[in-house]
Amino acid sequence: MSKIHVRKAKLEDASAISTLFRAKIDVWQRFDAHGRVESPPYEALTIYERWLHGGSWMSIETAVIWLNHLLRGGGLPIVITRDETVVGYGEAYLSHEAEPFGIHVHLGRWHAQTSAVQSALMDYLVALTGDFANRLTVACSVYDDAQSQFFAGLGMSEIGRVRYYDIPAQLGQGFYKATEHTKSNPAQIEGWQMPIGRTQSARYHWEAMFPRLWEAVEGMEAQPIHRLHVSAAGHEALVCVQGQLYDKRKADVFCWSPKSLTPPLLVALRDWAHRAGYRTLHLALDDTNAKLLGADADMLPNQQVIYAINVSSEA
Repeated sequence: MSKIHVRKAKLEDASAISTLFRAKIDVWQRFDAHGRVESPPYEALTIYERWLHGGSWMSIETAVIWLNHLLRGGGLPIVITRDETVVGYGEAYLSHEAEPFGIHVHLGRWHAQTSAVQSALMDYLVALTGDFANRLTVACSVYDDAQSQFFAGLGMSEIGRVRYYDIPAQLGQGFYKATEHTKSNPAQIEGWQMPIGRTQSARYHWEAMFPRLWEAVEGMEAQPIHRLHVSAAGHEALVCVQGQLYDKRKADVFCWSPKSLTPPLLVALRDWAHRAGYRTLHLALDDTNAKLLGADADMLPNQQVIYAINVSSEA
C-alpha cells in the first residue's frame, strides 16, 4: 500500500489543490443575460463566476493569491499526498482568543478524499498543535453527523455553539462612531473574542475578511465588504459587514472585540447598516450574546458546533 505523507504546502501545489476542490463541483453554472441558469464549460466562466462555486480554490489565479497569503503568515496550508499526488488539504490558524478558546490551533477549510487521509491530517495537526498551543479546534454543522462522529472518535468534545439569526437593521438612538478601518495586521485582535460571526475561529475569519486580496478580481464588487472600527459607549470593536450576493438589502456581520456584545454596540451596528442601505442583518451568535436580541429577531434552524481537544507538548 502506498504511503500517505503530510507536509506544509508549497506555492507549486496551488494547481493540485485547486484541482482537488474543483473535483467536488458536478456542474458549473451561471446566469445568462436574461437571468436564466446555463451550464457553460469551465473554461468559459470568468474568474469571479468560478469563485462563486466555492471561493479561492475554484481557479488557479485566485488559488495562487490565497496560497501565497497563507504562506506569508496568514495561516498554515497543509497538503496530504499519496505517491506524490495531492489527495487532501487543510488550513491551520493559530488564534489567541478569550476563553473558552484561549490559545489554540484551528483547522479551517479542509478536504480529504478518504478516512485514512482525514486521520493523517488530524494526526499531523495534533503534533503541530503541541508545538504552538494546548488546544486544537474544528467546526462543523450540527447536522453533519459523519463529521461529528469522526471528531468524537478522536476524543474531541463540544466547546462552543452558535445559532443564526436575522434581525432588522433600524435607526437607533445611541451615540457611536464608525470609521473605515484599513489595518489588517492580526495582532490587533490578539486576546480578543468574536461576539458575532464566529463559526470557525477569530483568526480564520480575520484572514478571510480583512486583507484586501480580491479587489483586482472583476465582479467582486457585487458582494461589498465594509471594514469598520466602531466605538459605541466605550465599546471598541472591529467589524466586517458583507453584503449578500442574492439579496442586496441583507448583510452578514463579523465582529471582533475585547468583550462580549453590548446593547450600545448592537444599536450602533443596526443603525449603521440601515444608513448604509441594508434592511436585514444575518448574525451568528452563541446563546449568551443572543440574549441581547429583541423580539424582532428571527432564529434560523442552522447551528455550527466547535469541537476541541486538549493537546500536550509531548503529543
